[in-house]
Amino acid sequence: MNQSLKRKIEAEIGKITAIKRMPEQGCTSVVFRLETVEQSYLLKSSFKDRYRVWLRSEAQVLQKFEYGSTPLPAFYAFIEEERASHLIMSYVDGISLTSALNQAGSLSIKKTLITGFGEFLNQFHETEQVQPEKEHSWLEHQFSLASSYVESGQAEGDMKLLEYMISNKPKPVRQTMIHGDCTTDNVLVVKGKVEVFIDVSGMTVGDPRYDEALAISKFHEQPVLKEAFYQGYSRNRISQTEYEYFEEGLYMFF
Repeated sequence: MNQSLKRKIEAEIGKITAIKRMPEQGCTSVVFRLETVEQSYLLKSSFKDRYRVWLRSEAQVLQKFEYGSTPLPAFYAFIEEERASHLIMSYVDGISLTSALNQAGSLSIKKTLITGFGEFLNQFHETEQVQPEKEHSWLEHQFSLASSYVESGQAEGDMKLLEYMISNKPKPVRQTMIHGDCTTDNVLVVKGKVEVFIDVSGMTVGDPRYDEALAISKFHEQPVLKEAFYQGYSRNRISQTEYEYFEEGLYMFF
């Protein structure tokens, strides 16, 4: 961290006493834990243009929600420089559900964690929308984004797949609040329970089946674990066709 950035951060949170790079890192950013005399913070920095846009969106989501009303970290500051963007949020002392499952000593513990994940997502999807549905549906907006990513060479999916997705849209359902990238990597386990969403740049009103498909993707072929999820997620059970549409189709662009 250069001195100029450090001064900007300290103007927001006070004097930094320690900086530690976090062991779990995503592909879109670099994450550090910052210590001050009073508390711990998380610093998330992105450098590529696409990821900087996502980080700005994440900052806007954190600002939009009152801390405590939605299971998210608290927002403290967003700093934009010429070649990088930086988000400062509260530090949550937990690990990703992916890590918790890898560390689980038994099938019983895994099932308990996954059922808790299902309950956590179920409750979120049942919360009141914090913003009205847009004139155009969430899915149409995703098609527009996907097209721009294909044209700029930033997507695994191609235009042929996108055209198929547009021509074979699933029957619409009532939109709810969604996370937008609800994999086991993007929820935190705190003291044995799934309690916090992270990486929330895509949180909005949208199709809950997208969250559901990504949530079960790591254990979709493991019936015992998938059934554990649905013990907690009781509001809907996605079909195989819907799963393939969202996880193996739409997600290829994001």
